[in-house]
Amino acid sequence: MPDPVKLQEIDQHIVEHLDDSLHDLSVLCRQPSIVAQNYGIQECAELLAGLLEARGFSVQILPSGGSPVVVADAPGRSSKTMLLYNHYDVQPAEPLDLWTTPPFEPDIRDGRFFARGATDDKGHILCRLAALDAFKNIDGEYPCHIKFIVEGEEEIGSVHLPNFIEQNKAILRGDACLWEFGSVDYEDRPELYLGMRGICYVELRVKTAKLDAHSGMAGNIFPNAAWRLVWALNTLKDQDERILIPGFYDAVLPPSERDLALLAALPSEEEQIKRAYGVSSFLKGLTGAELRREQVFLPTCTICGITSGYQGPGSKTVLPAEASAKIDFRLVPNQDPVDIVAKLRKHLDAQGFSDITIHLHGGGKPARVNPDDPFIAICAEAAEEVYGKPVKVAPMVGGSGPMYPFVHVLNVPIGGAGVGYPGGRAHAPDENFRLDDFVKGAQHTARILARFSEMS
Repeated sequence: MPDPVKLQEIDQHIVEHLDDSLHDLSVLCRQPSIVAQNYGIQECAELLAGLLEARGFSVQILPSGGSPVVVADAPGRSSKTMLLYNHYDVQPAEPLDLWTTPPFEPDIRDGRFFARGATDDKGHILCRLAALDAFKNIDGEYPCHIKFIVEGEEEIGSVHLPNFIEQNKAILRGDACLWEFGSVDYEDRPELYLGMRGICYVELRVKTAKLDAHSGMAGNIFPNAAWRLVWALNTLKDQDERILIPGFYDAVLPPSERDLALLAALPSEEEQIKRAYGVSSFLKGLTGAELRREQVFLPTCTICGITSGYQGPGSKTVLPAEASAKIDFRLVPNQDPVDIVAKLRKHLDAQGFSDITIHLHGGGKPARVNPDDPFIAICAEAAEEVYGKPVKVAPMVGGSGPMYPFVHVLNVPIGGAGVGYPGGRAHAPDENFRLDDFVKGAQHTARILARFSEMS
C-alpha cells in the first residue's frame, strides 16, 4: 500500500498549487483548437508539448493523417507504464451570445472555472499534470513510467487515431490506461465507466435539380429534394423506435448477467435528468433497470440535423433542389460501423432511394473493459479514499470514443479520474468545472498512480 503520509503531502501540494495548475490551464484554454474548423490545432499541439517538456517529458508531435498527436514519455520509480489518453481539440464555441464571458477568455467565478475546453478535455489534462507535479516535488520523480497520448480529433470521431495506434504500437505500449475523463454524479459520487458505445456518423444528401425553383411554378411538376429526403428518413425507424435497416441488429451482443448486475446496482437519476432537460418521461415509458439497459446496451439511429430550402425569417416560396440530413448511429458490442454503412446503402437502394448519397464523417467500434480486472479495483478503491463514497461502476456509457484500439490493439485495461460533474456543460456555452472537483480529481489520479506503481 502507498505511504499514507506521503499521500497526504501530495494532497496538500495539489491544494497549495491549485493556482499554478489553473494558470497553465488558462494558457491552454486561451488557445482555440477547434478541429471542426481546423482552427488553432497545430498551435495548441505545440503549446501542450511545451507544458509537457517543462515537466521533464520527452515529447514528439507526430503526424496522424489529420491533426497531430502529442506523445510524451517520462520514466518513473516503477518500470510499469501508465498510458494517459486525452485530447486537446475542442468543440466550436457557438452560439457565442450565450456565453457569460468569451469562450476563449478563461474566467473563475462562483468556485468554477469557465472556458471552452474546461471540462472537455483540457481541464483533465491539467488535472493529471497537477498530480504528476505533486509527485515530482514531493518524491523527486514520478511513481511509474508515464506516457501521454493526446490527440486532436476526438471531437470529430478520432478519425485517424485507430490507424495511428496500429502503426505506433511499439512506442505506445503500456500496462494500463487512464481515459480522457472522470466525473461525479448528481450526488457527488465518483463514476467509473467500463466501456463506450461505438459510432457511425453519416450525412445523407440528395439533389433533384441544379437550382431551387418557384414553388408555384414547380410544386406540381418538379421533384422536391426535401420531401425526397423525408421519405427516405421515414424508412429508417418506426414510431416504436425500432430501426428498420435489415440486419441492423444481427451483431448485437446482449449484456451479460454481470452487466445486468452492475446496472441494477446503479442509483436512479431519472428525476434529475428529467429536470435538467425539461422532459416529462422517457421513450416507451421506460424506467428503472430497463431504462438503464436501453440507454447503453441498445444501438440508436438519431437525426442530428436536417438542412433544405429556406430557413430564414418570414416566408419564401421555394422548392428546394437539395437536402441533407446528419445521422449518428450509436453502436453496441459487436457492431461495426463499416458493416452498418454497407447495410444502410443496401437498404436505401432496396427502398428506391439509390439517388440518396451517403457520406461517412466518422466511425468507431464499441469497446468493453473487464470489470474484474485488478486495475479497475485500484481505480475504485482510490476513488472511495478521496470522495468518501463508494464508486458508481457502470458497464457502459452511452457516448462514444476511440476506446477500441486501446483495448484490442494495445491490450490495456482502462480506468478514469477527472474533473467532470453533471453541470459541466461540455459542448455547450459556459462550459465549466468546479474547482473542488479539480482538486479531488487530481488527488484521485495521484492515488491511482501510487497504487498502480506497486501492483505485482
